[in-house]
Amino acid sequence: MEKDKTTKEKQSKSETNKLNKQKSLYDAAYELFTTKGVNDTAINDIVKEAGVAKGTFYLYFKDKYHIIDLIVLRKSSKVLKEAIEISMKKEFQQFDDKVIFFVDYIIEYLRNDKKLLRLIYKNLSWGIYRKIMAEPLEYNEMKEIAKVFMDNIVSKNMCVTEAEKTLFMIIELTGSICYSSIILEEPDTIDNMKPILFKTIRKILQN
Repeated sequence: MEKDKTTKEKQSKSETNKLNKQKSLYDAAYELFTTKGVNDTAINDIVKEAGVAKGTFYLYFKDKYHIIDLIVLRKSSKVLKEAIEISMKKEFQQFDDKVIFFVDYIIEYLRNDKKLLRLIYKNLSWGIYRKIMAEPLEYNEMKEIAKVFMDNIVSKNMCVTEAEKTLFMIIELTGSICYSSIILEEPDTIDNMKPILFKTIRKILQN
């Protein structure tokens, strides 16, 4: 009995140690990617910052681009989850209004976290989105967000494939406008671009 308890404690300690190392790698990579840039960050830089051996990196990730994808998924999921949770608590007369509220929440979040905006905008891709949809258990929250959106616009005489692409297009458009207007202030500030963006999104949803 005592032996079983000791074994479980060792296993628990080992799992905790693994999770701590993985978290250190995530944190180190995010900090380096958002300060030095992806191209100027090597795996050696990440493991040095995380304080782990290089071999440990390959226990969790295939290469540098694998950890970028996972960081983008995690960070994007957090932002979108917050946005959908708050929008679901509010009542809107039309679904379009809910989408605009949802998009506005994301804009304000990214306005206050420019480092995240730089990373998400440059690395969010259709391939990552497809991975979310293909792995519902790992990214269930993101899948639920997509489902709420698609259930509403499919009912507007839009097929599932078209609805899926419309969702991605709105996210891409929002990310692009955020990056240009918040980081570069081109062609104008985000406050001046918002009304045009919202008007465009409404037109996309009404088609």
